[in-house]
Amino acid sequence: MHAFLQQLPALIGVVVGALGSYVAIVRGDQARFRRERAARWEERRLEVYAEYARTLKKSVTLTYRVASHLDNDPHPHPLSLTEAEPLLAEATVGRDPSGEALILLGSPEVVEKARAWVSAVMEMERFMRAETHDPDAWRQLMDHQRAGREGYYAAVREDLALPPGHSGRWLTTQE
Repeated sequence: MHAFLQQLPALIGVVVGALGSYVAIVRGDQARFRRERAARWEERRLEVYAEYARTLKKSVTLTYRVASHLDNDPHPHPLSLTEAEPLLAEATVGRDPSGEALILLGSPEVVEKARAWVSAVMEMERFMRAETHDPDAWRQLMDHQRAGREGYYAAVREDLALPPGHSGRWLTTQE
């Protein structure tokens, strides 16, 4: 019994050390899991944000092309409204699922900026479908859409803690 009591402090030290190692490993694994999960969701949100922008940009490009056909826009590839209608319908149908993913995974600020951007695009689509010839009004709609896009990208960058990016405004000879 005397030998056991002499070795008891060493035995307690081994047990405490084993428990400490176990706790450290478990906490480290939990922290790593949380970091990896956060990174996966961040990657997924970036994917959703980019996909929404791509689908919306399809509609924007089509409106530019039709507006060019109506002599409102300098786009180099004019397209009549008749030719554009099936493409516009396809772009709108593609926009809906990406918008739902955005609502599901996006931050409230990003979703609000996306709503503002898509509202501006829908104004452009209404203008174009009315086959209006008014380059000044078209330019105002384009500026509104560009501001919406800028706001969307700024909100995305803030949500994902990305550095500030380019405004996306390209100066052309017509501006």
